[in-house]
Amino acid sequence: MTAHIRQIEVYLPEPIESNEQLSREFPDWPVAKIAARTGIDIRHIAPAGQCASDLAVAAAQQLFASGVASRSDIDFLLFCTQTPDYFLPPTACLIQDRLGIPTTAGAMDYNLGSSGFVYGLALAQGLIETGSARNVLLLAADTYSKLIHPADKSTRTIFGDGAAATLISGMESGSRIGPYVFGTDGSGAQNLIVPAGAMRLPKSPETAISQSDSSGNVRTPENLFMDGAEIFAFTLASVPKLVNEVLARAGKTKEDVGLFVFHQPNRYMLESIRKQLKIDPERFAIYLEDCGNTVSATIPIALKRAQEPQTGNPRVAGRLRRGVFLGRNARGMGCLAGP
Repeated sequence: MTAHIRQIEVYLPEPIESNEQLSREFPDWPVAKIAARTGIDIRHIAPAGQCASDLAVAAAQQLFASGVASRSDIDFLLFCTQTPDYFLPPTACLIQDRLGIPTTAGAMDYNLGSSGFVYGLALAQGLIETGSARNVLLLAADTYSKLIHPADKSTRTIFGDGAAATLISGMESGSRIGPYVFGTDGSGAQNLIVPAGAMRLPKSPETAISQSDSSGNVRTPENLFMDGAEIFAFTLASVPKLVNEVLARAGKTKEDVGLFVFHQPNRYMLESIRKQLKIDPERFAIYLEDCGNTVSATIPIALKRAQEPQTGNPRVAGRLRRGVFLGRNARGMGCLAGP
């Protein structure tokens, strides 16, 4: 029995934050400049009181409502987030109870960013192909907006909130998930970090003091910091090698792959990767205009969009059936090809 992706459902919260709204707050960033730099027109922002678990539950409810599986079918729940409800208990346990998934099912959180979906697929595959589970519900959700300082345009223009629910099941035939290529480089931790708020640097009056950087972005140590230039350089140096390695493991060439689906950070970075790899635009997914960078949920959201005729390329559905490559382009990498 091998692991297969059976269905993906997506949930994006309200309200919506448009480029027009951001431009009014940051007059030096006109609408056209934001769109050109990021490829993003709007972002969905979870309101106060709505957590990543709420988004994940909503996505899972849509999946169950589709009839592809029932709550009683789930043997294991995986929840990927960097914005949990609490330090403890694990948010996955709270979600299990809210969804009415059997108490005989396993449930666990894991803390990863934009590589999280691929890692989740690998975990789910391991559970299924060792006989530990038959149906795994993989939930990816983040509310990065709650980590961003309102006056930090460098991150506000990029990140949105969202969730995806993916059902991975054991089946006797069909396109198998994998192979994978993993890698980790923790030396870049300072390039994407929330410095204060956990055990290493607890919140204090000092960590709540705002500071402005050389570009005029304002944040405190309790907010998200991202060094976009460093991440961009690391991405272009690392991702093409990973692509070639995972294709070699799969026994494929780039021409064999119907659709390349990478983590969706911003259009400029994606286009730079595409051009470096010499991939035709028709075989390269970019779906972030109406949701922004939703961190661990970007890949499943892009896969879902690619299958929808109103948002996807009309030729993509066939390509998805023939093969999918998934990649991640930041520190701590995971790649996947599904022949």
